[in-house]
Amino acid sequence: MKLTVLTENVAGSKFYAEHGLSYFIEHEEISILFDAGHSNIFVRNAEKMGIDLLEKVDQIVLSHGHWDHGNGLKYIQNKPLLTHPKSFIKRYRKTDRTPLGLSMLKEEIEYQFILTTSKIPVQISNHIWYLGEIPRLTDFESQVTPFINENGDDDFVPDDSALAFILGESIVIVSGCSHSGICNICEYAKKVTGINKIHAVIGGFHLKHNNRQTKETIHYFHNENIQHLHPSHCTELPALAAFHDQFKISQLKTGQILEFL
Repeated sequence: MKLTVLTENVAGSKFYAEHGLSYFIEHEEISILFDAGHSNIFVRNAEKMGIDLLEKVDQIVLSHGHWDHGNGLKYIQNKPLLTHPKSFIKRYRKTDRTPLGLSMLKEEIEYQFILTTSKIPVQISNHIWYLGEIPRLTDFESQVTPFINENGDDDFVPDDSALAFILGESIVIVSGCSHSGICNICEYAKKVTGINKIHAVIGGFHLKHNNRQTKETIHYFHNENIQHLHPSHCTELPALAAFHDQFKISQLKTGQILEFL
């Protein structure tokens, strides 16, 4: 499995960056574009690395319907796109009512892509799973939300999902923002794949402070004995510092390549 960081909050040498996330993932015979950031940065960085996305991408997966993960979709087309059916709802921040959903309407996306939506897990290939809607089981994750939907109700981002890649007797989990809780995601990935050993977890963990949620998440990862952790994107400095203290992580940057055997 090979993961190339196309969009991230932090720039690698000679690469562009923005507040967003996009990974190009190659596993066996399948190449997946996981999220697309919010501009054409993912395309520009791919070009710098000699990756022709129009030729190489077999499947696009949108982790959830937020602007910083999906607005870049306008810069690619004519590909299969898999996401949760609620990725297209209108959503806003509670504080100032600024919109944070996708700029493209569902009808536009249906015209531009071969769209599949699913709340339940989808097996993309023999060893790749889209997890669908994540059950919220822990008592320290997804307890409050700063978002509302178009009806003014709390939006806990039910469309938030992730990918699980099977590598022999273990799995690698790739998250977008983990609004559903990264521990919830990991537990569901184990259930869906039938594999209990987690080799690596990569992506946004949506941890903002070194609070109970961060401490419980660190405790969970210690218990799971996960060898490779790469919190990024929406994982903010206090949480990153706590992870560095416990796991000696390094900052994920655009242009970086991670490989897992």
